Amino acid sequence: MSFHVVIPARMASSRLYGKPLLDICGQPMVYWTWQQAIKAGAERVVIATESEQVAQVCRDFGAEVCLTSDQHQSGTERIAEVIDQLRFADNQVLVNLQGDEPLLPTALIQQVAQALNHRHDVFMATLCEPIEQVELLFNPNIVKVSRNLEHFAINFSRAPLPWARDEFAQQPPIMPSAWPYRRHIGLYAYRAGFVKRYVNWPECALEQVEKLEQLRVLWHGERILVEDALMDAGVGVDTLAQLEQVREIMAQRLMADA
Repeated sequence: MSFHVVIPARMASSRLYGKPLLDICGQPMVYWTWQQAIKAGAERVVIATESEQVAQVCRDFGAEVCLTSDQHQSGTERIAEVIDQLRFADNQVLVNLQGDEPLLPTALIQQVAQALNHRHDVFMATLCEPIEQVELLFNPNIVKVSRNLEHFAINFSRAPLPWARDEFAQQPPIMPSAWPYRRHIGLYAYRAGFVKRYVNWPECALEQVEKLEQLRVLWHGERILVEDALMDAGVGVDTLAQLEQVREIMAQRLMADA
């Protein structure tokens, strides 16, 4: 299985400025994410950033870096520039691994890449996992995904879709049993040629409302394969509380490996 990993690492994160360089057990966060990509067996791992500061730190620990524009609105747009700069072939499988996922299991990186290697009629794939708590259903930071019988995405939303009329009418709302709600895991694999097409499509109204870039794909009539993750995706870093949680988990892992 041949695949490359591109790690978007934006210094100017709106929620945690300087996120790629935040310290986790003596190393910047992006280092640990890069390590997971290396361990997954990617043929090539590239860190894409708009920041010379981030780029230099990454070069110092041995990573390949691609400096990109500071005008990109999404990780996919940043990856499109990497594709142009590095001249990836249109059929090359690329995994978009966000730089704030230092604990993401290597098996999931391999799984999402393999989804494209096994299905030549698929140009984009991602993963999901079950939602089992009603509080998570109503959390707008948890993106919900609905799929059809063939596991292609029907919709992504921050809202608890589909709306379980009877269960959600109760006070407090209870977890529905008639529908398998799933959380979208923000890990993507694409064919390089598909990314080139994606960035030429205008943003759609649904994408602008939900602030979810993957909705542009569905809006323009393309398919996204959504597989069930083989294991728990772990904790990403969007808040200071999650940063502290990741620091604790990483410290425990390092102690266990010592």
